Amino acid sequence: MIDETSGYAPTGKHTGTVKPKGSTHIRGHLGVHLIPLHARKPEWLKVRSPGGSNYLRLRALMRGGSLHTVCEEASCPNIGECWEAGTATFMILGDVCTRACKYCGVAHGMPSGLDRGEPDRVAAAVAAMKLEHAVVTSVNRDDLPDGGASIYAETIRRIRDLVPGCSVEVLIPDFKGDEGALRAVLDARPTILGHNLETVARLHPDVRPGGRYWRSISYLGASKQMEPDIVTKTALILGMGEEPGEIRQAMRDLRDAAVDILTLGQYLRPSLLHIPVARWVTPEEFAQWKEVGERELGFRHVEAGPLVRSSYHAKEQAREVEPGEPGRVREVREVGLTVGARESGEVASRMLVQIDGARSGWRASGA
Repeated sequence: MIDETSGYAPTGKHTGTVKPKGSTHIRGHLGVHLIPLHARKPEWLKVRSPGGSNYLRLRALMRGGSLHTVCEEASCPNIGECWEAGTATFMILGDVCTRACKYCGVAHGMPSGLDRGEPDRVAAAVAAMKLEHAVVTSVNRDDLPDGGASIYAETIRRIRDLVPGCSVEVLIPDFKGDEGALRAVLDARPTILGHNLETVARLHPDVRPGGRYWRSISYLGASKQMEPDIVTKTALILGMGEEPGEIRQAMRDLRDAAVDILTLGQYLRPSLLHIPVARWVTPEEFAQWKEVGERELGFRHVEAGPLVRSSYHAKEQAREVEPGEPGRVREVREVGLTVGARESGEVASRMLVQIDGARSGWRASGA
């Protein structure tokens, strides 16, 4: 049994040693009335339990190919709908993540080894599912020199080789800001390059230890600079304690990086060992943010709703959204290493960042 004070450390993982994620208390929740894990959810958050014939077929296919999906690992509420429709988001590089994000259902710890045969198995599964659009994401692999970028690139190429005409969307980590790793993925020509910001600047250091707010935004901006014809995409999770003005500012910052697609969804607490939900965001508020994003700020598309996740309606977006021009943010900021979770499960409060001297002061290119 896991001690609830130690952090999230699920058993049954096959690609590494699992460690706790740390405390569930964050500074952004001081004075905030938090929602208990087992509190009744609003009607708009209720979904049917998965179990249809196609769902069972896909689950067997994943298990037979020793494949992981973020649908399962992150307990996505749309798994029944998407799998019944024949779509799934493949999670490569294992099922143990080197980072300890406080909201994420994926296990944290030290991964072991690298599966070089994974790209072939993912491509085979895409072929077996007869997919027209494949979505590939991963855990963070800060233990690898390139963060796993070469495996991403090979996966894209193998899917294209085996299933000509299939569009490929990738949802990548920040690779610690390594532009070479980003270039390796872009050279494989994904249809959509996604990287999630997840939350607003004030909450970012506490809920995403290991990540950096401006690193994520500027990584998306750098992608546009390198390959303007590749659509960029990101996501924000609402309900973790952010304020309306902070949401709007994050959206503005993302538009400065010329991000094309934004998804907005409700945070759902995976367990008692994750940070609590601060509020339920209504469908009406999500509709308002979609209006702000598309009409006021100029996103090419905003997918917003309580149950929306990064790859929700991804195939439709790949077919309908055209890429925009590069924005004001074009160079990667906050490149370097961070201190991860300690053995005790307490997240280190001191982060070590190695910033290139030429980029130490943030600036928006072309400003």
